[in-house]
Amino acid sequence: MVPFEEVLAQVRGALRNATPSLIHDLLKELMDAQVFSRPYYLSLIPAGDEEEWDRRDIVSVNEEDLARRLALPVWQKWDVCEDILATLFKPMLDYGPKEFPSVCDFPKDLETILDEASLSLFEEFLVDCNFFNEDLNVHDDPAVTQALPEIDSSRLEKRKHEGVQADTYPEKVPRLEHNKMEGGFHLSQDPVPCVLQLTMPPIPVTESASLLPSCGECTVVNVERFQFVDRCMPTSLSLCDPSNVFYIPDGPAFQVIHTLPHSVINFPVASTIVPVSNYVLMSPVSVSPGSQIVPVSPVGGTVAPTEFNVTAPVSSQTDSASKGLYSPSVSPRKAADEIQQRDTPASVPQPPRKPSPEMPRCVEDYIQLAKSQMKDSCGLVEPNMSMESHYVDVQLVQRRIQIKTGKNANKCLEKELVVLSDSERKEATIDRSQVFRDSSSKPKQLMAILGKAGMGKSVLIRRLCLDWANDCLPQFKFVFLLNFKTLSRTQSSHSLRSLLFDLSSAPGSENTEDVFKYILSSPAEVLIIFDSFDDFRDYTGLLHCPDTYDLDSNYSIKDLFSGLFQKKLLAGCTLLIATRPKGVLNQLLRKVDSILELCGFTSEEIQLYTSNYFRDSTFCEKALAAIKSQSYVFSLCSCPLLCRITCSLLENQDCAGFTLPSTLTGLCKRLLHQILNKNSVKDKQTQNILRLCGLAWEAFKTQNVLLNSRQSGSEELWDFGLNSGILTSHITRKENGEEQTSYSFAHLLIQNLLCVLHMAQSKDISDKMLVAQIMLQQKKKKPQGEWHDGMQRFVTGLLFQKTSSQDGSFLETTADTQAKRKAVEAHLESLRPGQLIPTYLLELFHCVYESNNVKLSKHLVKSLPDDLSFYGTQLCPPDIYVVRHVLQNAKGLRRTFSINLQDTSISLSGLKDLVGLNCIKSFRASIADTISLWEDLHKNNDAALLKSTVDKFTICPYKATEVRHIDNLFHLVQIHKERKLSLCGAGPALEDDIPAVRHLQKLEYELGPQHGPVAFPRLVAILPTLQSLQYLDLENNKIGDSGAELLADVLLNLSSLKILNLSQNYIGDKGVEKLALALSSVLSLQSLSLYSNFIADGGAESLASVLPNMKSLMDLDVKYNKFTDIGAQKLGDALKNCPSIKALELWNQFIPYGVFEHLQHQDTRIGFL
Repeated sequence: MVPFEEVLAQVRGALRNATPSLIHDLLKELMDAQVFSRPYYLSLIPAGDEEEWDRRDIVSVNEEDLARRLALPVWQKWDVCEDILATLFKPMLDYGPKEFPSVCDFPKDLETILDEASLSLFEEFLVDCNFFNEDLNVHDDPAVTQALPEIDSSRLEKRKHEGVQADTYPEKVPRLEHNKMEGGFHLSQDPVPCVLQLTMPPIPVTESASLLPSCGECTVVNVERFQFVDRCMPTSLSLCDPSNVFYIPDGPAFQVIHTLPHSVINFPVASTIVPVSNYVLMSPVSVSPGSQIVPVSPVGGTVAPTEFNVTAPVSSQTDSASKGLYSPSVSPRKAADEIQQRDTPASVPQPPRKPSPEMPRCVEDYIQLAKSQMKDSCGLVEPNMSMESHYVDVQLVQRRIQIKTGKNANKCLEKELVVLSDSERKEATIDRSQVFRDSSSKPKQLMAILGKAGMGKSVLIRRLCLDWANDCLPQFKFVFLLNFKTLSRTQSSHSLRSLLFDLSSAPGSENTEDVFKYILSSPAEVLIIFDSFDDFRDYTGLLHCPDTYDLDSNYSIKDLFSGLFQKKLLAGCTLLIATRPKGVLNQLLRKVDSILELCGFTSEEIQLYTSNYFRDSTFCEKALAAIKSQSYVFSLCSCPLLCRITCSLLENQDCAGFTLPSTLTGLCKRLLHQILNKNSVKDKQTQNILRLCGLAWEAFKTQNVLLNSRQSGSEELWDFGLNSGILTSHITRKENGEEQTSYSFAHLLIQNLLCVLHMAQSKDISDKMLVAQIMLQQKKKKPQGEWHDGMQRFVTGLLFQKTSSQDGSFLETTADTQAKRKAVEAHLESLRPGQLIPTYLLELFHCVYESNNVKLSKHLVKSLPDDLSFYGTQLCPPDIYVVRHVLQNAKGLRRTFSINLQDTSISLSGLKDLVGLNCIKSFRASIADTISLWEDLHKNNDAALLKSTVDKFTICPYKATEVRHIDNLFHLVQIHKERKLSLCGAGPALEDDIPAVRHLQKLEYELGPQHGPVAFPRLVAILPTLQSLQYLDLENNKIGDSGAELLADVLLNLSSLKILNLSQNYIGDKGVEKLALALSSVLSLQSLSLYSNFIADGGAESLASVLPNMKSLMDLDVKYNKFTDIGAQKLGDALKNCPSIKALELWNQFIPYGVFEHLQHQDTRIGFL
């Protein structure tokens, strides 16, 4: 973990150079990422109403105090906060602490333009906070005139001798107390940057005037007054006429502008003051107004912190006071546009690539040598199978990541992969040629390829390397392929040059020094590929790398990778990282530019692979028929590795009379049996298999992918492993050029089978140890990594399945194996499926299926809950087959289930197989996929199944967290109303409407402030169709007054509505006035929440006028709004005529405590918090 002192120093540095708006954004980002709580956030900002809070108020916060209060929570979640700091303060990295433009800095040459007295007074203005309060108050009594401040001649003399440096002034501008007097000053509507206005009487031009450009009647003057203007409003476009503007030479911080008199800003001044010319020192750095922040709904019973309260009058007895406190809400459409413009990265055109230096002849020769070697090393998919003839592209899907929004947002900034529906996955599928194609927004410099074990990540990488060698990737002159299986073994330190030329696939050469120099000069032409990243062990603090790198120094592999990943080494190069979904790269996905996932073979690709594998078309047809005859094996072939294993089993068999196993364990056992039969010395090879089992167990215990060559005792074992395809070799070069060979298991699947085989027959491993280390546990523990994939299935398969002559005999039945079988059986029966998370529930289905045990299968069906949920667990074809196979036993046991298939990426055929079961009484799935299923069934004239799936489909409760969820619901409602599918003919496709729409009772709209206002009109359009809707949650979507008016127009149609939540939606008096009239007609409404909006006294009065008509209303929550004691009294009086209301929550900071206590005394139903 990074030291606390280092984090404190970085926070101090960031705050030192930050503008107030950046500090505001930093605090908001940290709160949104749950680095600290909202009450803690409120304690960091000045006391005031957050919605009306000016960002300039942050300047009044003590910088050192703020840094120390931020440092501890930032240090505790440094992995998250590091990204936030880097994102917000990246534009400031080029400025030093004294170079960053500040509104308080002015050039030293200003002394040659303004005289010493003026500068001295300006210095006093900057240093003395009381200067504003004492010398700049302008009273509205016309008889009162203010004397000009005396200038201390002794201080001027001291200044002449000592000098004053611009960088000695404090960095923070004293906060000006706003003039609250009637007729103080008036501003127009269009703001320009903050300015510092100097009111100066004209004096004769001095010698220093020669330094200024000619600008009409411009004169150099003594300073008499300084007035800090919040925003200067132009009355016309000629306010800043170029003829009236001059610039201080070499002065980056201020511009002096000749302003218009009186018509721009009106101050109440004494009549005796003579009008004078005005000049403005204006900062060229624009200051953006602070954005409003809405408080998050508090947990019931939470007391609002005092920091939340706004300094407000303790009482308000006039309408003018009430109007003065009210702040109108922002238009939701305008707010959404502003948020989108702020949050959406601008599509800034990329700068033109720097031309590459002239390539020396020796570098060209090296590139050709590297391509030639790459063709030799990557030209084969498998032994005797060329890449060109046997390679089949696996489905590549472009994935995206997001941060959850809405009231139930994630508690961390870690982005998560968006689960795609079947239709979305098809749209996101890309071709291999598009892998490195840049998008319009930003180049792909950091890329990740995700895929489960056996999906073909390494084969795809070799295919890409071969494409480069065949000149199909012209944008890259160099490709370096590194494998973390060998890098993890490297304990010594290396330089960047050693990493690229000694540990990668690059060939050795005498000219590596010249090649390396060219690479450093042209990093954009370099592609570095890291394969098997999930085998990287030293991932703690992966992003904590040295601040600077010396190219001649040595670093650890982790530091070198971190430097490349964070673009501190070889900035501009392209990184491609291949890993499994559960690998260590998950914590870095938020930094990756492009994420691709290998999703396995489709049915068509399985047939293509089989035809490439078997050149004889007749034999290929027989083999494909044998695969399809065993449905489970055909589903397993969606994994390219298992497809190759299946084809290898059929290669030397008579497919007509050959039957494939029906389980994964049986398939892998058959493979081992085939390996043994290839050698005449069967007994000796059996011993080699058992020795490899022991090595697999040792690798599992140490989590080490590489095998120690000294473990075997002879070269014979390595030769057997390599020849059989169980092992693979890795060759690396040492710094002295000597080659080093290491070994690993070729595939994790075979390694896990051998490991379980050792554990099942070893007397050193007890039955309790086997269950504890491998099998599912009832309580949710730390998620199991890829090392456990398939092991639980292999345990039940090896212990329960009977051995046939075709499978071979690897596990003898002994008393020890019998005890382990009984222990596993008892453990599986003790599990309570209803309490397992979806991932573990799916694994339990697989374990029971692999056992081929009818007793276990029936016990599982009996113990399943009525509501099966696989929500969020990706279901591949083998998963769908296993679940369907187990549930088919439910018919005889008279069990029915509701199944949740949302966010499972289930295929259309899989969805059809599951929801068509008689034991499934209802199901939930993606609306888009369900509609596609209906269209497919209608196209195939399967009317019975179409009617069944329409009746079974349900969407209650429906939660919308993305815009596409509202679009899908809109489409479903259209089908419900028209009874017509979009791809069908003109006639109706459905006999009746859709029960899922008719019975929808609960709808949660959680798109958040960014997307909520955009999609809200589309939601409102379908609300009248939802006649059964009882619960409508619209919290924290920033719909504003316009959204409230749209909702009011349709509320009359929601005759069943009981609960309506409109909290935190920027609704003001105008919106409440329209809502109140509509709410009085909703006779079923029992609970209404308008918590934390902008409701003032006018809105409270509108609510109070309709409360007696809302006969069924029981709970009303209007806390944290803006009405004063006037509005509170109106609501309290109306409550007397509302006997049905049980609770009224109306506390806010504008109601004096005494008034509130009096209201509570009158009616105990009024709640404090």
